[in-house]
Amino acid sequence: MHNYKNLEVWKRSVELATQIYSLTDHYPKEEKYGLVSQIRRCSVSISSNIAEGAGRGSDKEFKLFLNYVLGSSFELETQLLISINLGLIAE
Repeated sequence: MHNYKNLEVWKRSVELATQIYSLTDHYPKEEKYGLVSQIRRCSVSISSNIAEGAGRGSDKEFKLFLNYVLGSSFELETQLLISINLGLIAE
């Protein structure tokens, strides 16, 4: 079992989620249940899966959850690129 609170990647992912919430506060109201919801869930999923995987009983399970994290990070990147293309945020 890993202590996720000591992992730099977990600390940075919590900071990322916090920044994402601030960033998406400025999105149009009509995106509240669209991009805003998706982006926020992805960002929270990253740190949550690191923590959950760290609490599992083996390194093999931890690695599985880190793969989920990788998928969520690609999903988040895609949604942020869509936001840039729509002019909702600057690159």
